[in-house]
Amino acid sequence: MRRLFPVTEQTAARASGGPAEGEGAEGTGPVDREWSLAELALAYAYPDAYASPESAGREAWLRANMVSTLDGAGQHDGRSQPISGPADMRIFGTLRGLADVVVVGAETVRQEGYRPVRERAEFAGARAAAGQDVVAAVAVVTASLDLDYSLPLFTSPLVPTLILTGAAAAPDRVAAAEKAGARVVVAGDGVGVDPARAVRALAGLGHTRLLTEGGPRLLGQFVAAGVLDELCLTISPLLTAGDAQRIAGGPGVAVPRRFELVSLLEEAGFLFGRYRRS
Repeated sequence: MRRLFPVTEQTAARASGGPAEGEGAEGTGPVDREWSLAELALAYAYPDAYASPESAGREAWLRANMVSTLDGAGQHDGRSQPISGPADMRIFGTLRGLADVVVVGAETVRQEGYRPVRERAEFAGARAAAGQDVVAAVAVVTASLDLDYSLPLFTSPLVPTLILTGAAAAPDRVAAAEKAGARVVVAGDGVGVDPARAVRALAGLGHTRLLTEGGPRLLGQFVAAGVLDELCLTISPLLTAGDAQRIAGGPGVAVPRRFELVSLLEEAGFLFGRYRRS
């Protein structure tokens, strides 16, 4: 994996233990190699203010991780997996290993066959030192609570799955979710979920390092509400045409929101950009 745009010189040196990452032993050219998980974890670390148990109860840092083709498709045949690749999946796993909670829309749970986050030995020590659960919880955003509670996401998670819904959600659906072992969290006054309130509710539970993996409608809601802090975007070297969704959908914002490029990595034609809100 090659670094094209460094986070900082200090971060680059710490990642490699030698010359700035992206340079050879003589500091003369880029290094084309697969990064270790430790290097990826350092490159994608959350800001310090959101990386300790003491930050519980404060506003959280919301990061999104999405993949798009060259022509802007966020999925193929309704799923993101066909436009992904091995390096993208390494970063996918790293971001999950760093997060307190993965926030995902109900439709994505249904389409992608979501499973609970699995334990990774490579992240166990860092998570324990940071006061995190053994794995990130999954928080499903849903107004209807129309979910299949026989799925592993509900039957065998290492930490209880959360369900974010509105105060007016159907009581019988709420009862069914709780009977299945999920923890229902109210994050809206009506049937649906208010994005800003969802972030605050998760922060109130001690989840300050948030990761959303979509889908497009949920990401669009976070963008419109102005609560997205960071976007990790994989550009896949594929063309699909068709009418697939973009990575974010829903109503547009009145003024486009500016994000700054923090780092850019490349492997096998895939580009991995990390952008932060200006």
